[in-house]
This record gives sequence, structure tokens and C-alpha cells, in this order.
Amino acid sequence: CEKMSSLGHGSSLHSRGTASLPGFENLTMGYNKYLRPYFGGEPVQIAMSLDIASISSISESDMDYIATISLRQYWTDPHLVFHGNESFTLDARLLELLWVPDTYIVVSKRSFLHDVTVGNRLLRLFSNSTVLYALRITTTVACNMDLSKYPMDTQTWLSWPQCSQPVLLRGYDESDVTFLWLRGNDSVQGLEGLQLSQYRLERYHTLVSRSSYPRLILQFELRRNVLYFILETYVPSTLLVMLSWVSFWITLDSVPARTCIGVTTVPSMTTLMIGSRSSLSKTSCFIKAIDVYLGVCFSFIFGAFVEYAVAHYTSSQKCAAKVPGPANELTEEMEEVNITNILNNSITSYKQKISFTSIEISSDNVNCSDLTMKSHEKIKCVLRNKMHRIIGYFTIQNPGNVDHYSKLLFPLFFMVINMFYWAYYLYF
Repeated sequence: CEKMSSLGHGSSLHSRGTASLPGFENLTMGYNKYLRPYFGGEPVQIAMSLDIASISSISESDMDYIATISLRQYWTDPHLVFHGNESFTLDARLLELLWVPDTYIVVSKRSFLHDVTVGNRLLRLFSNSTVLYALRITTTVACNMDLSKYPMDTQTWLSWPQCSQPVLLRGYDESDVTFLWLRGNDSVQGLEGLQLSQYRLERYHTLVSRSSYPRLILQFELRRNVLYFILETYVPSTLLVMLSWVSFWITLDSVPARTCIGVTTVPSMTTLMIGSRSSLSKTSCFIKAIDVYLGVCFSFIFGAFVEYAVAHYTSSQKCAAKVPGPANELTEEMEEVNITNILNNSITSYKQKISFTSIEISSDNVNCSDLTMKSHEKIKCVLRNKMHRIIGYFTIQNPGNVDHYSKLLFPLFFMVINMFYWAYYLYF
């Protein structure tokens, strides 16, 4: 068996002490590893397939994920054709003597090749001049996430500049090298069996980018599992809102009890809001779905606290008005004197045949419409009367009705908002 020689520029496997394989006598005669196959002619076609071992550490704060993949590349090199129907698996260190494509992942932040127990690379030659080059790598891939519907979001990872896992060649354009998937969507294996902590795989498909430089794209869609967030955030915040409604059934005189409920629920809600953002980027400017819900819950809790303040203030004012005193007795005496004077003036004016407008006394105001009164004084009286009427519309006559209506309106509005919230973020 002859020695294999002339592999690379002036290098030979014989000089390295490596015996040739049967039928490989002229395999690498005149081979130049610095020139691509079919140099000066048609482009080299590189077929790609992926075996995804794991996808982990999907980070919303850094907007990236870690993937461990086995990358397989197939191409034909006419200089490496040999007779027979056999294929040979060679030591990966022979790659230093062959031309290989400089494939890389576009949006990879950092990657490394597994090297336990040796470098995880495979080189296989087929008799029809096909070369298989496989390697196992772990890479951290950047991705842009739309968190506006977090945690009910669906992340679709596409090509650059969006989140992606595209692969391309660094130095060759389409006139030299073309990329294609080996078997379309079947070129990607391992996605169906992935078990992710917060996501589930919805769909995936492969794409080929038609641009100046060859690019393959794997697009996959992950939907976040919302059950964890329902138990961790949504249920506690809803229970805090319902706890704030308990104060509506406590009498207005129980100031410590009702105040304690408000002072407890407001800080608890604030803690939930801070905790929901702890795992996200501190510079994130997204208004997320969970922020909207927690904001609504905080508004209802704070509204229940304010409701008691309004009801208690109105009740205190009404109680103060009912207390008898010298001022009230003096007011009643003055009203009797005024009525007597009005009657006497009316009789006198009739006898003197001088017409005066009647002065009407009501429970709320005096209608000042005397013909001898100046015009600006009349305007003041009219405006004063209208202001009293407007204020009367907003005056709470019975403070107990505030709690009565709150028992109905607060739960009703909260349920209506929940219906719109879940319908919008789940189906739109």
C-alpha cells in the first residue's frame, strides 16, 4: 500500500508517518487547501443539518438564550473522489489539511467547541467526493424580544436584525458558495422533544436568505407558559383587591379596622409590583401586560382606601350638623323675625300703593329680586343660588350609601376590566 502524499503545499501524510488507505493512492495529488472546490467555476453547494440538544437560559433581561447544537455540513470536493462504494471516518485533525467552509452563527455573542474527551468534531469522506464535517458547539445567541404581552407573549425568533439562529460564511459570496438545507424542515432535529421551563414550542421552519452572502435561517416560535405567573402574581394580586373590599362591610365608626386593611393591602401590592419586574431588564421601557394588571389592582386597592376617607368625612360633617347649640337656636329666632318683618312690610306697601316684589323664603336660600336692587347685586344673588344648587347635587345626604354602592360597583367594574384584559391579551 502506497503512502498518501502531496496533501496541502508540499506536505505529505507519509512524512507525518501516516499510512494511506486502500484506493487512496492518487486522492490528494495536487490538492491545495487554500482554494475552494471548483475554484474559478461553479459555486460550492453546502448542505446543512442541525441536531439541537438543548435550549436553555432564555433571559429576558439580557435578551439571549443558550443553545447546544450539532452542526453538520455536506459538500463535494472533486479532488477527494475515490473508487468503491465505501466511506471512511477520519481523524478530525486531518481537517487542518483540507479546505473547510468558515461557517459561523451571525448573532452569536460567544461560542465554544466541546472538547471532552477530545474535540467533538467528525470528518467523513464518501467515494462520490462528498465530505461530511460535523461539530458540537454551545453558543449564546442574541435575540430581540417583544415583551408588550409578557407573560402571555409568543417569541418568534427570526433572521438578523431580529432574534435568530442564522448561519453563514464569513468571506464568500454567492458566486463562490451557496447554502441549502439538506432536507428542508427535516434538516432540524431535536426541537420537538425539547422540554423548556417557561416555554413550549409552537412551530418552526427553515428559510434560505437570498442576499449577497449565503445565509440559512432557522425560525421557531415559543409560547410562554402563563400558569406559573397566574399562581405567582395574578392570584395574589386579585386576592389583595378582594381583601380591600372587606372594609365596605365594616361600619364607618371602626376607624382602626378599616384603616388597617388599607395600610396592609397597599404596601403588599407595591411589593408584588416590584417583584414582578425583578427578573426583567432594569432599562426595559415596555409597558407589559402584567404591569397593566398590577396597575389596575393597585388602583382598586387605593380607591377602596380613598372611599373610606370620603365616607368617614361625610359622616363626621353630618353628625356635626345635627348637634344642637346656641348658634342653631339663634338662627331659628332670626328666621322668625325675618318672616314677621316681611309680612309687616307687605301690608304697609299695599296701603301705600307701592309695589314691591315678594321676598320668598325657602329652606336653602333667599330670592333677591327687589326692583330697587342694583343689577350687579342681582347677578351675585343669581350666581350664588346656582352654586348652592350645583353643590347640592354632589352633597352626600346619607354617608351609609357610599359603602352600599361600593359593595356593588367595585366588584362589578373589576370583573368587567378582567374580561376585557384577558380577552385582549389572549386572543388579539
